[in-house]
Amino acid sequence: MNSFVVGSNRKIDPSRRAHLRRDGTPADNDRVEIGPTGLAFSEWQEAGLTPPDLPSLREYRLARLQEQIIAHDCAGLLLFDPLNIRYATDSTNMQLWIAHNAARACFVPPSGKVILFDFHSCAHLSAHLPLVGEVRSGASFFYFETGNRTDEHAAAFTEQILALMKKYGGRNNRLAVDKIENAGYAALLAKGVEILDGQDLSEHARSIKNENELNAIRCAIHACEQAVAEMRAAVRPGVSENDVWAALHAGSIRRGGEWIETRILSSGPRTNPWFQECGPRIMAAGDMLAFDTDLVSTYGYCCDISRSWIVGDVPPTDTQKTLYQIAYEHVMTNIGMLQPGMRFDEATKKAHRLPEAYRPLRYGVLAHGIGLCDEYPCIRYPEDVEKHGYDGTLEVGMTLCVEAYIGAEGGTEGVKLEEQVVITEKGAEILSRYPFEEAMLS
Repeated sequence: MNSFVVGSNRKIDPSRRAHLRRDGTPADNDRVEIGPTGLAFSEWQEAGLTPPDLPSLREYRLARLQEQIIAHDCAGLLLFDPLNIRYATDSTNMQLWIAHNAARACFVPPSGKVILFDFHSCAHLSAHLPLVGEVRSGASFFYFETGNRTDEHAAAFTEQILALMKKYGGRNNRLAVDKIENAGYAALLAKGVEILDGQDLSEHARSIKNENELNAIRCAIHACEQAVAEMRAAVRPGVSENDVWAALHAGSIRRGGEWIETRILSSGPRTNPWFQECGPRIMAAGDMLAFDTDLVSTYGYCCDISRSWIVGDVPPTDTQKTLYQIAYEHVMTNIGMLQPGMRFDEATKKAHRLPEAYRPLRYGVLAHGIGLCDEYPCIRYPEDVEKHGYDGTLEVGMTLCVEAYIGAEGGTEGVKLEEQVVITEKGAEILSRYPFEEAMLS
């Protein structure tokens, strides 16, 4: 039986563990974890989707990290990034707040259970997770929390990490760390710890999904796309961009989605150039509306798709159709050429080439990895390879988003399209299912 220790040896009663069935569905309404709702489960059943086996999913993800630790000959992996902590433990705690207040960490040993350092008085949030062997405190050594005592708290945390390294790694002084406050980094170095880039380990671990993890991703995408359909129903002349975006967020939360990384939705002239977030603009009939979900859905997995619509019951103009058709061709051609074993630079060379007029405002990547959120790898456009490209190979089990933004410099509109795929032995299989606009493709 696990012992959950916080602060001065305070323990959590094991009877307070959340009651979940093995497939992750709730056995009661008082569960601790924030997972999917009954609405999501009923929609997945109707769609013929299989929810993930959560105990197996957690074991798989921890094993992926521990394989990397062993391969890099480390005494352990120290994680502060809330997404990496989620991957290692499946625990979640105020994810957006923690993203800019480093109040949580976890130590992943080469074998065995994870030691979680949680925010104060939060041990109950992981009491249902059997792979969390112990819950401690002490990772909160950022200035808001510790002020002019930050170095003192960082030193105390470092002593805990040194003890864990000795316990699990003996004399091995190599520690992989993803992200850490300056005071913590300096304290580890001062104790002679050899620090490796933990992002290298965590990103490569997260990049390969097995079938069970793909079940979680398919469910997450479906929940998001149901919310996208509700957002579509809210689109009409006279409503604001914010009104439309609010429908997406509401639909996601109703199904157990967690948060949205951005607010990238724009309409009319705000669609060119890209990356404008939604605002109070009132939409008119015939406007182009384009968006990127960037939505962390059920089980913490991201559904990252883009679509572009015409506002109101108005046929698209010839210009709008041209933009849309080029974007569609770009995305679908690039999905079709992806193969396992393909080098990233090879994918760049074989990819659909944008017409010259649309290259200056091209999107940042041809494709990028996706899981809990954006992740390794990035595949660049030819214009960006020299400065930003890097080596790598597509592997079976990688999930990617294939993207296109089409808009000309000085243009009045733009189109954004994006699909989510998984690399299989036979090529790229499309995971997202939300329909494209027939009126724009005819």
